Amino acid sequence: MPCVLNFPGPFIGGLAASKIGRKWGLLSSAIPLFLGWILVAAATNIGLIYGGRICWGVAVGMIFAISPMYCAEIATDESRGALGSFLQSFITVGFLLVYGIGPFVSYSVVAYVGVIFVGVFAIGFFFMPETPTYHLTKNNREAAGECLATIRGRSLAAVQPELDKLEAEVKAAQAKTATIADVFRGGNFKAFYISCALVFFQQFSGINAVLFYMTDIFQAAGSSLDSSIATIIIGAVQLIASCITPFVVDRLGRRILLLISSCGTAIGLGLLGMYFMLAASDNPVVEKLGFLPILSLVVFIVTYCWGLGPLPWAVMSELLPIEVKAIASPIATAFCWLLSFLITRYFSTIAEAVGMFTAFWIFGICCVCAFFFTLFLVPETKGKSFTEIQDMLAGR
Repeated sequence: MPCVLNFPGPFIGGLAASKIGRKWGLLSSAIPLFLGWILVAAATNIGLIYGGRICWGVAVGMIFAISPMYCAEIATDESRGALGSFLQSFITVGFLLVYGIGPFVSYSVVAYVGVIFVGVFAIGFFFMPETPTYHLTKNNREAAGECLATIRGRSLAAVQPELDKLEAEVKAAQAKTATIADVFRGGNFKAFYISCALVFFQQFSGINAVLFYMTDIFQAAGSSLDSSIATIIIGAVQLIASCITPFVVDRLGRRILLLISSCGTAIGLGLLGMYFMLAASDNPVVEKLGFLPILSLVVFIVTYCWGLGPLPWAVMSELLPIEVKAIASPIATAFCWLLSFLITRYFSTIAEAVGMFTAFWIFGICCVCAFFFTLFLVPETKGKSFTEIQDMLAGR
C-alpha cells in the first residue's frame, strides 16, 4: 500500500512544477504531507490512517518528481551530482529517526514529530529562490537573473554570461513543442530508457524488500542481535554511507559509483542468500554465523547508498532535456513507485514459494545486470553542461 499510493504524486508534481514553479510545487507538497501526519496523529479508526497514508503518498510522489529537477536547475555543472545525491541522504535521516523512536513510542507521537518536520520544511523552503530555468521558461529574464545571482552569491553583472547560456538552452528547448510522443524519439528516448532502467535496477536491488522486512529478516535468521537494535544500526550505517556520496560523486563520476554500488550490493545479497540457504538446510555451521545477516546488510546498504540509491535520480535530472522533463520525469518516477509496490507486495509470497535465499539471489542477479548495463550504456555526465549532455545523447 505505501508504494502504490505514491503513484499519482509524480504526475501532480510534474504538473505543479510546470505551472506554478519548482519552488511552489515543492512547497505545495507540504499540504498533503501535513494533512497526512495530522490524520494519523488524530486517528481513532483505520480509515483515518488510510486517509493519512494516501496524503503521504501524493506528497512523496510530488517530492521525488520535483526535488531532483530543482537541484539540477540551481546547481553548477561541477556541483550538480552532489546536490542531486543529497535527496538520498535526507531520506536516510528520516529512516533513522523512525528506526530510533518508532519501537519505543506510539504511532501518534511519531506523527506529531512528522508534523514538526513538515513545518520546518515549509517555513525554511519559503525563503528559497525559484530556479532560473523556470523563470526563463516564463520569459522572465529579470527574475531569472536575480535568482541566479542569489543562488551563486554574486552580483547580477557577474552572472550574466551564465544567464545568457542558460537562456539560450531554454529557448532552444522551447522551440520544440514537446508531447508525450517526443519522449520516445532520438536522444530523448535514450535519456528516458536509461532513467527508467536505473530506477528499475534501484528497485530490483531489493532495497524496499530489505528495509520493509528488515525486522522479519533478523527474526527469521535467528540473529543474536535484538531486531530493534539491528535496524537502528542499519539506519545509522545508511546515513553515514549516504553522506559520503555527495562529496565524491563530482570527483569520481556517476559511472564509477554505480559500478561499485552494483558490485557491492550483489556481494551483500549473495552473502545474505547464502546464510538463509544454510539455515534452510539446517546446516550446523549456521550457528556460528549469527553475525552474517547484519554484515551482509551493512555491505548491501553501504554500497547501495553510494550509487544505486541516490544516482538514478541525479542522472535522470541530468539526462532528460528541458522540453520533455515535465513529462518524462513523472513517468519514470511513477514507474519507480510501481516497481516498489510490486516488490514489497509480492516479496514475502515469492520468498515462501522459492525460499528466502533464492529471492535474495534473484535481486543479486539484477545487481549484476545493473553493473553491465552501466558499463555499456550509461554515459558519464560529470562536469558536463546540459547542452553537452544532449549532444552526447544525440550522438553529435
